[in-house]
Amino acid sequence: MRYNKIRKMDIANGPGIRVSIFMQGCSFNCKNCFNKETHDFQGGQEFTAETIEDVLKLCDNENIEGLSILGGEPMHPSNIEGTTKLAKAFKEKYPNKSLWAWSGFKFDEYLKDKEVVKYLDVLVDGQYVDEKRNPTLKWKGSENQRVINVQESLKENKVVIRRD
Repeated sequence: MRYNKIRKMDIANGPGIRVSIFMQGCSFNCKNCFNKETHDFQGGQEFTAETIEDVLKLCDNENIEGLSILGGEPMHPSNIEGTTKLAKAFKEKYPNKSLWAWSGFKFDEYLKDKEVVKYLDVLVDGQYVDEKRNPTLKWKGSENQRVINVQESLKENKVVIRRD
């Protein structure tokens, strides 16, 4: 597994100041994707235990509200194991900080039974659809995507949309 980049202080991908990691590799190749450089599974840098340690150290700052995991596609079968390890380590160390992730895979069709969702607070799901682009949307790029309260969705056994 590989990752593209780590942002030490990101204000665009979730609430507050966050650390963001962009996983490398995506097979969706959505038209006009904002992050095409993350599509090649061979690009970027190797994702290792040291990468997880580095991300956790960056989060160890009282000004950091949480961690955001984006891509590429962090939930792709080639990436989900590493994404899960990072998510688990983050929530074990920082249970009161929020963990957000973005995925083209749908929560209720593919992700709800995956281990990674046990650690997520918010998931923005669904592929970006350029024809449904809307720059006024919060946390997502197109009308078809959903901002899901993951823990409430797991409790209620249905998709619960985050309202804010």
